[in-house]
Amino acid sequence: MFGALALAALTACSHGNVDSLEAVKQGVIRDISKNVNIGAMDVSVVSVSFRDKEADAVVSFAPKGGTAAQGLTMKYTMERQGSEWHIKSRAQSDMQRHAGQAQPAPDSGMGQMPAGHMAMPPSGTSGSSPNLPPGHPQLNQ
Repeated sequence: MFGALALAALTACSHGNVDSLEAVKQGVIRDISKNVNIGAMDVSVVSVSFRDKEADAVVSFAPKGGTAAQGLTMKYTMERQGSEWHIKSRAQSDMQRHAGQAQPAPDSGMGQMPAGHMAMPPSGTSGSSPNLPPGHPQLNQ
């Protein structure tokens, strides 16, 4: 009887440790490190909402030692598998939505930028563009 109670208590404690920001962070790091050099980034879980075996997480990525303004934020749906969290799906990022707004121009082969977007130099131009920050490499190289 005592052994069964101890096992039940241990299981409950381990379940509680799995539903934490740190456990979700470890799951994100483990899953994306297969394709991304995670060692060059600071990763933090901004928020997480747990639902049984799923969770919605907002995760911030920034260059190691950089600021949040230099990074990006991603939204993930996580799935608990045993005692680990794994990325189930990723919500469309702001950057992907921004890029999706571009409409193809009939003769340029390029999309039009959304209203207010920084102008890009015409295709085939060379030299310095006033729209690029000082020291920025040319876009046509």
